[in-house]
Amino acid sequence: MMVGLLGLQGAFLDHIHHLNSLGIQCHIVRDAEGLREIDRLIIPGGESTVMGKFLHEFEMIAPMRERILDGMPVWGICAGVVLLAETVDGSPGRLDVLAVSVERNAYGRQLASTIRDIDISIPDISDGVNAFPGIFIRSPRITASGPGVTIHARSMGDPVFVQQGRIMATTFHPELTQTAVFHRYFLSL
Repeated sequence: MMVGLLGLQGAFLDHIHHLNSLGIQCHIVRDAEGLREIDRLIIPGGESTVMGKFLHEFEMIAPMRERILDGMPVWGICAGVVLLAETVDGSPGRLDVLAVSVERNAYGRQLASTIRDIDISIPDISDGVNAFPGIFIRSPRITASGPGVTIHARSMGDPVFVQQGRIMATTFHPELTQTAVFHRYFLSL
């Protein structure tokens, strides 16, 4: 299995040690050709407007969207959720593959970043621990979700971990913790 890390901008390198700890190889994806070499894709946290601009300039939006709609598992983290979303700040999203509406940077600026314990409804992820340390960095807020979207966790009443089939999205950063439970779950999709 080859996991792709979208490497146009953002925190993609923080996923490598988690994937390697699970015995998984990864490939940094920087163009449409790279999408053909992977079995699944992680869209990392970062600056969604910059990543969206690069996806457009490198003509990656259509082939990435096609792969996702054909069933390739994808996990969007923070900015990755913004790129996957159907609606962003009331406008159509870049990839438009996840039936959620999001509000960018909804919880404030970088200084408002925080760690909040969250309860995960999936036993494989909770790993016997009731609360997971959710690291929120200028996170988007999921303001609405469609009927095909399962909400696995909330924080302060807002969905923070959702799944629609093989599309997984977290508005917080599991890659910045010491555990690979989210990566293991993603590999099971």
